[in-house]
Amino acid sequence: MGIPYRREFDFTYGVPAKVSERVIRLVADNPGPFTFTGTGVFVIGAGDEVAVIDPGPDRPAHRAALWKALKGKRVVAVLLTHHHLDHTPLAGPLARAHGCPVYGRSVVGGAATESEALLDEGVDVSFAPDVEIADGYVVRGEGWSLRAVFTPGHTSNHTCYALEEENALFTGDHIMGWSTSVVVPPDGVMADYMASLAKVRDGDYAVLYPTHGPEIDEPYAFVEDYIAHREGREAQALAALSDAERSVMDMVAEIYADVDERLHPAAAQSLLAHLIHLEGQGLATRSERGWRLSLRSKTG
Repeated sequence: MGIPYRREFDFTYGVPAKVSERVIRLVADNPGPFTFTGTGVFVIGAGDEVAVIDPGPDRPAHRAALWKALKGKRVVAVLLTHHHLDHTPLAGPLARAHGCPVYGRSVVGGAATESEALLDEGVDVSFAPDVEIADGYVVRGEGWSLRAVFTPGHTSNHTCYALEEENALFTGDHIMGWSTSVVVPPDGVMADYMASLAKVRDGDYAVLYPTHGPEIDEPYAFVEDYIAHREGREAQALAALSDAERSVMDMVAEIYADVDERLHPAAAQSLLAHLIHLEGQGLATRSERGWRLSLRSKTG
């Protein structure tokens, strides 16, 4: 289950860096166990007319740096990958300042879950885009076009954006270079996440730009490793089950023994998502006491 993580990241808070002809990245000053070095905000466009993907948290230093980076430019679109609070807070203020809409997808069911709210990154319970987008929706500006690539799994509304002129994909939290992504039920669904990983892998992109961490310049192989990692975790989850009920946290301590304990609550959510996936395949069952092997898994 070896993923070649990209954890070497050369950047300076508050200083925008040009990473391609049409892409500038500015990293917000909100590092943490779920955000790595902080939220990477992307400004798209080589001219005066630009789009901004995931403006990030409303911290004074970050807001000032982003406003400065956009001086002399006209933001015509603010795009959000999903509703977590390390992505959304500056979307409204930025859109109002430039008189443009916020694009994205609402959360299925219309509300964030309690489980999501327990994570450090938190959720924007009031999240509602101005423009609801579907898979394939294209936002265009001067010299650029961004196509929505719907990738549910991490959240029900997660959407990546493909910069068609550079065959680049902005992956939000769906695929991150520094770590795996957490899947939090019921809003996050492991079956959806696995299908979305395959969708990105098969998109044949030249480069991936995660919200957290550096770009990934060999996308197909990297996503293949991501998929293998998730399949491995699911195999571990199945192997940890027995005839006696086991709690999720008991299995987390065993399966994620090599993972920072600060991330165990998030790991528990992803493990729960795997167990629900196994339940859907008839391989696991649950009761009030915990999870165990199903009759089908024992008989093959």
